[in-house]
Amino acid sequence: MRRLTLALFVSLACMVTSTVAAQMQVPAGNRHVEQPAIPGASAKRTKAGKTTFDVKYEKVIELLATDRQLMSKIKKTAADYGIDPIHIVGAIVGEHTYNVDAYDRLQSYYVKAASYAGSSFSFSYKDESIKQFVARPEFSECGNLSDSYLLWTCREMVWEKSFRGKSVAGKSYPNNRFSAVFFQPFYAGQTFGLGQINPLTALMMSDMVAAKSRYPRLDENDAAGVYKAIMEPDISLAYMAAVLRKSIDDYRSIAGMDISHNPGLTATLFNVGSSLQRARALAHKNAGSAEPVWPEENYYGWLVNDRLDELKALL
Repeated sequence: MRRLTLALFVSLACMVTSTVAAQMQVPAGNRHVEQPAIPGASAKRTKAGKTTFDVKYEKVIELLATDRQLMSKIKKTAADYGIDPIHIVGAIVGEHTYNVDAYDRLQSYYVKAASYAGSSFSFSYKDESIKQFVARPEFSECGNLSDSYLLWTCREMVWEKSFRGKSVAGKSYPNNRFSAVFFQPFYAGQTFGLGQINPLTALMMSDMVAAKSRYPRLDENDAAGVYKAIMEPDISLAYMAAVLRKSIDDYRSIAGMDISHNPGLTATLFNVGSSLQRARALAHKNAGSAEPVWPEENYYGWLVNDRLDELKALL
């Protein structure tokens, strides 16, 4: 993927509300005939749990098919964000097939969320808090961005450009993702709750969720508050919907493509993130192409499109 430079990003952020006049509807279904390769980490996680992808898929389908309270919440949340509920269903199925097992019932997610209540932890790397870290001069380019999505996307780009795998002012930083280094106080690679959302993604979506669902804005200095948002099912669903809504909006306004009728693509973007940068990379490809270059699903989104009739039947 062609990287979006910080200067271009800040320029683009100033035009974030602009919309491409001509929009092409992305064809339904998968672009790949066969499922793209499943990452080894997902396979290893599944094997360690002494289960299979098929078993995990059937388990999450059972949860969605039998828990009418959960399905009602999914439909209500989708309506609040102006998206088809199939997008939320697809993301839940993808996460619980390739990431973690689903619980047998919705109440178990509330119990798990409550187990973190009152915990004392923070977002930091070694002795440097996230508050101290983003106050560094390297982040000055992000200083004029007030929207949470643009602000944290910019900060993530600064991490990639100036800190990842580098030594800065005598301190070495790991060659790893921003979210893994500063936002995972328990163990690497963690995601939690019904939507399996990581804390950095939640911080990005904070403003949209506050505006549409009236939940309090998140504060990176209140790690417990962020975890409450990603683990409590009702709030987690709002953050899922916000991520999906933002992906659709980014592809529409930046790449000129309507992906709202292709749940496999929205599921893919839910899985891989960085929809703004990916939309811009796609727009760049299409600028020099006589025929449309369509976005493609990954292994996760492929499953959603492949099983779409079964998933729609749940609604």
